[in-house]
Order: sequence, then structure tokens, then C-alpha cells
Amino acid sequence: MLSLLWLVPAIPYFSFAILAVFGKRMPKSVSGLLGVGSVGISAVISVLIGIQFISSPPEGDLFLQRLWTWIGVGNFQPEIAFHLDALSLLMMLVVTIVGFLIHLYSWEFMEDDEGFSRFFAYMNLFVGSMLTLVLANNLVLLYLGWEGVGLCSYLLIGFWYKDSYNGAAARKAFITTRVGDTAMAIGLFLLFWNLGSLDIQEVMSSASMQWGTGSGIALAVALLLLGGAVGKSAQLPLQVWLPDAMAGPSPVSALIHAATMVTAGVYLIARTHVIFDLAPIAQAAVAIVGAATLLIAGFSALKQHDIKRVLAYSTISQIGYMFLALGVGAYSAAMFHFMTHAFFKALLFLGAGALIMCLHHEHNMFKMGGMRKQLPLTFWTFLIGSGALAAVPLITAGFYSKDLILWRAWTSDSGSPILWLAGIVGAFITAVYTFRMVFVTFFGESKMQADRKPGVRISVPLVALAILALIGGFIEMPHTLGHFAPFSKFMHSVLPEVHAGQYSISAELLFQIIAVVITLSGILIAYIFYYRKPELSANVAKSGIGTVLGRFFYSGWGFDWLYYTFLVGPFVWIARVNKKDIIDFIYTIIAMICQIFNFIFRQTQTGRVRSYAAGIAFGAIVIIAIVMFT
Repeated sequence: MLSLLWLVPAIPYFSFAILAVFGKRMPKSVSGLLGVGSVGISAVISVLIGIQFISSPPEGDLFLQRLWTWIGVGNFQPEIAFHLDALSLLMMLVVTIVGFLIHLYSWEFMEDDEGFSRFFAYMNLFVGSMLTLVLANNLVLLYLGWEGVGLCSYLLIGFWYKDSYNGAAARKAFITTRVGDTAMAIGLFLLFWNLGSLDIQEVMSSASMQWGTGSGIALAVALLLLGGAVGKSAQLPLQVWLPDAMAGPSPVSALIHAATMVTAGVYLIARTHVIFDLAPIAQAAVAIVGAATLLIAGFSALKQHDIKRVLAYSTISQIGYMFLALGVGAYSAAMFHFMTHAFFKALLFLGAGALIMCLHHEHNMFKMGGMRKQLPLTFWTFLIGSGALAAVPLITAGFYSKDLILWRAWTSDSGSPILWLAGIVGAFITAVYTFRMVFVTFFGESKMQADRKPGVRISVPLVALAILALIGGFIEMPHTLGHFAPFSKFMHSVLPEVHAGQYSISAELLFQIIAVVITLSGILIAYIFYYRKPELSANVAKSGIGTVLGRFFYSGWGFDWLYYTFLVGPFVWIARVNKKDIIDFIYTIIAMICQIFNFIFRQTQTGRVRSYAAGIAFGAIVIIAIVMFT
């Protein structure tokens, strides 16, 4: 089965090509079957490959499939080649399985849309690009996939392009992520300049041999790669594009936030962890960025009204947890949270999409209420996803992955009490805004009447993801619950184990109890303020400081205003002043000078013999005068 690895990305690409060329002529049933089926076949092949890889690991726990040489220029010869190890296998399985469930959901969700086949063409290209990114054997091919998901995010966020707001949101995402992509590209140039290769295994091996810990080059490369990661994964200070990305259809939000684009930065840092290990300052920066982002995004989520924007800020915050784990060297913990987050965040976005679809496309959760009675399946699955996001103890996957990150933030050699405190405060905020969303949307009096019920193609993905959101965490149990940890053992072949120091099980239990109390306290606060006594939250919101902070948090801490005031606004002003383009003016002047000289020289070629003779005579007189008077 390993030899079929190339089919995993190839099948979605093939489906994209067919849909792009013939989609308009196809019946919707055929387009849907092709779009969903292609990702489903890739998921089946991925599972079979995973079974073989785990049951009969290849030599060195690594399978390499070279297809052909892509570019051949001297020593620079990147290949179209795929690299399968524990890390890329995990990413591949999540992308294909979760991607298939989102595609199946989309078949019903987008059924009445006039751009049905175009939607699946973009979605298939998105999945193919992400698979290329995670399976790439060299950083050039990885960068191709990286830019591919950026292109697809632009196409899908602005899918309903007739609305100018959607087009603006798509441009914002595209331009903001270009900033990070530019930094990453410079980092790749620097890597090739110093190491002579962009093959991932060669680069990591050469870096560890040629650069010492604290190397300036390693630091520069790591910071540039971090720049790419914060752009693609919407981390501070490039997080502003993700909330506006909610302009796209709900399945797009699920795919971007759960299985593809925003996790690319996490994968990049994990894949190049050797360079970050050699640059402790850059690794510390990763942790600081993650800690700051998870708090900023969490507070912003507290004040949102649009249910999808709550989940968008939640994604930024949860990716912040992954960055925090990466920054303290807990790479496997970061990837563990990536996996569980993919399950429950896809579930939450699809659940939100089902609500929006059934409630006349209403996004404001304060206009909903009482939905648990009208849409019971959506309620129970959404509740499971919310429990996992809030890390409800013992029964949800999110508890085990987030608990491991918090524990590593305290105990690892690169951890600190401040980072742990940021994580624990973030956990409290997460519980509050998550169950604020649940109580406001599903409890109380119904303010709207659902005009339909989700069908089978929506219900099946919700149930499947709800099951994964419950059981997904059981593959990595803490020491206090028996330390059943096949995930860490599986990932250890690729990612180093973080040093946890000398801490007893009783200490770990104490930290778990603290985390549990914090989470349950957040849920209790949400219950009181948004269900039992909603007037309390209203009074706080109307108070002076509550109004100011509410607007501040609602605006995402004013980052959009900051960027518009100091970057976008001045750039637009300069563009208006310079609308005739001073650079073109310079070239116009040069062209005019050339034309003048052309006119002068042209007068010397009149074709008249008398003019030529007069010119010769005049020249002779001038020369004789110069000779006589010098």
C-alpha cells in the first residue's frame, strides 16, 4: 500500500481538474459524487497506508517515494517526492478523514448554490494542496503546497464574490498571509545559501552538524520560518485575517480552521524543529507568541455575537496553545492537540453551519435561543464539541491534549510558570466563551423558528466527529490515569520527547485538579451570567468599563484599526497622490529626451547633397580655426 502514497494527493487534484473543466456541464449529483468521492478514496487509501505503516514500519520509520526531478539547475534539483513518517502520516490522516466528512456535509449544505461544482473544485484543490504540503520531501514542494492553500483560501473565502464584503475578506486573508509567506521564502533562500539543499532530511541533518546551539544563522532562519507560520496560522501579529474569513461558506470555515490552512504553521515548526532547537531565542519567541495570542483571541471571543466569529477567535486561541507547546519543546503535545482540535473544531463549525442553514442564514446567536428543542441532534453534537473545546475533564478529547500542554508548559526545561499561567487563564476564558455560546444559542426561549432539519449528509459527519471528539483523547493518557501513551511513542520517531523534570504523579494530579477547577468554574460563570441570571451580563456590559472593554475586545483589540491607521491608510493615500505614477513619469521623461535627440540627429540625414557639402565646409572651417588659434 505504501507505493500508492502518490495517489492520496493525486486523486483530489484529478477531481479538481475534471470539475474545473467540465463542472458546469455536469449534473449536481455527478459533481457532488466526484468532489466527495475523490476525497473519500484518498481517505481510504490513507487509512490502509497508515495500517501498514504502523503494523510493518519501513526501515528507519520512514518511507520515501521519488516520482521525478522537478527542477534541475546545477546542484539545485528539487524533486516531486513524498516523505511519509509518523508526523506526515498523522497530518495526512486528519486532512483526508476530516476533509472527507466536511465534503460530505458540503454536498447537502451547498446543494442549492449556483456555484456547486466550482465549490467542490476549489475544495478538492484545497485538500490536494494541503496533502502536498504535509507529504513534501523538500521545502520547495512544501512551499508549493503552502501557496496552494493560500490561493484556495482566497478563492473559498470570497466564494460568494458578488458581495463586496466577501471579496474584501478574501483579499485581506491573501495579502496578510503574503507577509508571512515572504518571510518564509527569504528563510528558504537563506537555508539553501548556507546548506546547499532544500531536501528536508538533508537540511535538518546538515543544520545539526554545521550550526551550534545559539547560531546566528539558525536564529535568522528560525525567525523567518516563524514569520511564515504566524501568517498562515493566524498568530500574533498576523491574526487579523481569520475572523473575516468567516465570509466563506461554513464548510470552508471548518476546512480552513480544522484540517488544513491554519495548522500549516504548526506543522512547519514541528517539521523543522531541529532548527528551532538550535535557536533557543526563536523557540522562546514561539512560546511567547502562542501565549499572547491565546489570551488576546480568547478575550475577543468573549464579546462576539456572530457564532462563527466566536469559533474563529477560538481557533486563533487554540492554535496559540499549539504554538505554546512547540515553544517549550513539547512537539508531540502540540500535534496531539492539533489532532483533537481538528475533530472538535470541525464539529463546531459544521454544527454552527447547520444552525445557520436552518435559521434563514442568521449568524447572530443572540437572535436564536432554545435551539436544543428544535434541533436536538445539532444540539447534542455541538454540546460534545463545546465540551471538548472547553476541556471538560475525563470524557472529552480536548481535556487530555490541553492538559498535556499545560503540564509541559510548567515542567519542560523551556517552560515557565508564566507560560503555564497564560495557559490556565486561557483555559478559563475558553470555558466561559464556549458555554456562553451554548447557553445563548440552545437554551432559553426560542427567538426563531427553524424552517428545516439537517439531512443525512449533514447528520452523519456531525455524529462521526462527535464520536472522535469524545474518544480521540484516549490515545494519550496522563500518568495519573495509567499513562497509556501510544501517541507519544508513535511520534517519538520523528519528534523529540520533552524533558519533564523530576515531578511526581501527585504533582501532576495537583495541576490537573487546578485545570479542572478552572474549567468548571468557567462553565459555572457562563451558566450564571448567560442562563440563570442574564441580567448580570447585561449590567456588566452597560457599565462604563464594561462598555469600553467590550468594544475593545469586540474589535479584536483594535488590530484592524492599528493596521489601517498606520499601514493601509497611508498606503492608500500615497497611491491616490501618486495615481499618475512617478516611476512612469521618469520613464516618460527619458523617452521624451530620446525623441528630442532623435529629431536633432534626423535633421542631419536630409538626402540633399548641397546640405552635406555645406556641412563639410562648415566643419573644415571650424577645424582650421581650432588649429590656428590653439
